[in-house]
Amino acid sequence: MSDSPRVPGFTSTGSKRPEALFGAGAGPSVPARMSRASGCRVWDARGREYLDFLMGLGAVALGYAHPDVTRAATEAIGAGVVGPLPPVDEEALAGELCERMPWMERVRFLKTGAEAVAAAVRLARVATGREFVLSCGYHGWLDWSQGAGADGVPRAVRGLHAELPFNDVERAREQIRAAGPQLAAVVVEPLVVSEARREWLQTLRAECTKAGAVLIYDEIKTAFRVAVGGVAEKSGVHPDLMVLGKAMANGFPLAAVGGSRDVMDAVSRTWISSTLATELVGLAAARAVLGVFARENVCAHLHRVGTRLFHGLHELQRRHAPLVTGVAGVAEMSFLHYVNDEVSRAVAIGCAERGLLFKRTAYNFVSLAHQDGDVDRALETLNAVLAEVAARLGAPGT
Repeated sequence: MSDSPRVPGFTSTGSKRPEALFGAGAGPSVPARMSRASGCRVWDARGREYLDFLMGLGAVALGYAHPDVTRAATEAIGAGVVGPLPPVDEEALAGELCERMPWMERVRFLKTGAEAVAAAVRLARVATGREFVLSCGYHGWLDWSQGAGADGVPRAVRGLHAELPFNDVERAREQIRAAGPQLAAVVVEPLVVSEARREWLQTLRAECTKAGAVLIYDEIKTAFRVAVGGVAEKSGVHPDLMVLGKAMANGFPLAAVGGSRDVMDAVSRTWISSTLATELVGLAAARAVLGVFARENVCAHLHRVGTRLFHGLHELQRRHAPLVTGVAGVAEMSFLHYVNDEVSRAVAIGCAERGLLFKRTAYNFVSLAHQDGDVDRALETLNAVLAEVAARLGAPGT
């Protein structure tokens, strides 16, 4: 598939590149660009329909073009989109989020997850007067979190950051204590392939408190999915700051950082601002999302249909053990581990050719729009494609 002559790297969202979705050398049989989306289905530039489990890379939990969200966004567009004063929806949404997640006392809004996590790190550095950060998981593309492999990031900036292993209690305790008085923040995704153990979260919470460091949860993927308040709500182990995004506005660009009053008040001693942080559409969409979550048991639906998918994936793993080495994630966001990249490419391409978009790496997401029949169709398609790939490769025992 040839590169775009106008957009370097084919698209501005790296995870939507054809080689990311389908592997290197994917041909014209797979979709490259979409024209529209509705519910849990999308249509490509040639009008072909697909059952989708990527759901905007997890940004959509209610389904594409959910009528309540679309209505709220349309009204906000009609109201002018953006203006010279902060909109009433900004304070209203902040209040609704704090009421729903009471460990957050103050909230600031931004447009992307990457800048929201960077804002949380900035606030932690201001609040503590320190600079060093430990992190675990993916927190976006900005300089503060990039390792040695990222060209263009100053060496001095890299030196202020180190990786923390996921779910390793002893190593977390050791690293936090070793960083000591230099540690400004510990930033973690509380779900990386599997959900964090409560003991690990409790260790992070206790050690950050002892060190005088700020504990930050990056719940961009998990909030409004495993629970409205993410893993923080499910575990009962609360951070000092929490970052929200993706499904909070069901695909409209909006992110937030919220937390304790003491840490959030550090915003008055630094500069975190964006012209479009207070545009009307994303704020209105998020308020509509909260309304749907208040009226319908969305997370219960995601867990139920996700469990159906998760159990089905385990059955596929047993049936196609030479090709599938495991099932990862949780019910609401899962994926298959394949024996090698060749198999993962072949399965992703084969599924797309049969009208199914199923990600070959982390994660696939269920939505309120997915029903049992959609899950069953996906599993049937995966089974057929895996059998075909096994026959082509001569894999035994399938």
